[in-house]
Amino acid sequence: MSVPFLDLTKQYVELKEASDALWFDVMNHSAFIAGPRVSGFEREIEEYLGVKHCISCANGTDALFLILQGLGISKGDEVITTPWTFFATLECITHVGATPVMVDILPDSYNIDPAAVEAAVTSRTRAILPVHIFGQCADMDAIDDIAKKHDLMVIEDACQAMGASYKGKMAGALADAAAFSFFPTKNLGCGGDGGCITTDNDELAEHCRLTANHGMPIKYIHTAFGVNSRLDALQAGLLSLRLTKLDEWNAQRGDAAAYYDKEFSKIKGVTVPAVDSTGTHIYHLYILKTDQASELLEFLQSRGIGSALYYPHSLHEQVVFESLSGWVKPSLPVSEDCAGKTIAIPCFPGITKEQCEETADAVKEFFATKS
Repeated sequence: MSVPFLDLTKQYVELKEASDALWFDVMNHSAFIAGPRVSGFEREIEEYLGVKHCISCANGTDALFLILQGLGISKGDEVITTPWTFFATLECITHVGATPVMVDILPDSYNIDPAAVEAAVTSRTRAILPVHIFGQCADMDAIDDIAKKHDLMVIEDACQAMGASYKGKMAGALADAAAFSFFPTKNLGCGGDGGCITTDNDELAEHCRLTANHGMPIKYIHTAFGVNSRLDALQAGLLSLRLTKLDEWNAQRGDAAAYYDKEFSKIKGVTVPAVDSTGTHIYHLYILKTDQASELLEFLQSRGIGSALYYPHSLHEQVVFESLSGWVKPSLPVSEDCAGKTIAIPCFPGITKEQCEETADAVKEFFATKS
């Protein structure tokens, strides 16, 4: 039996009647941009996360960019972040003219190492940008302590963490601001691109809402130079529907992860995801670490088991950074050691017991041949 890496059709089927009705309603009313569906969804996110403001936008990349710009981070500033993330995290820092300072990660959770953050602070540092990688929050208490000590801002890249928690608070409510992505593969995904910003900062919220819409508070009146980054009504409506199922879907991911943990606990040569008991891991991805990742990937694919490397390269090794003035490639041994060794296996809402068993049996079969 083949097992897909991710099966998005299950989410559609589960909400098919409501999703189809939404489509026809939006088309019938021809209200495509902004409007009550978008503002309604923003209020729902505010309530779900326990934040004062949610500002929707076109994607998670824009969300990060608008936050950085809104906080006044610009040329000459440094932002400390992780190399173990999607490229957009670093890209946004460079787009506002700042310099990304990548520091090493923890070997068990793959989240940013607070001790490395502390060591990287300079007089030019303006912010820390942790990424809640794979669906588990970074050590935000330690990061906040560093930020307070050095008078820095903290921005969460929570694009993989909608529904995750840390010590009783939700990802997205743990810093000065946070960015989320609603790309279809995310735990809360729409039918295309989408994103949002969350914050308790009134001034930042007003700025981001303004600049996401051409700097236009009133039609044809422009008070700032902005961009075109809006969430459309159809996507907002779909996200509202799926938000009602998010906790249930995340729990299904957690059940699959718990099964895998048990099945793989006695296998030599493979490491299962570390889980911080102070929060909720929502398993955007279930990651196995092994020195034989490439062989395992090939073996699983030959068995029809969807899998992928996350990530084949640590971002500080990307040649594009050599174009930055004064760039010196850092030595990040933990991140470098993880590159090409971390493989994601099927762990999605609606995954069946049989699919989990098929996946686990294939992984165990592979390692049995290596013992």
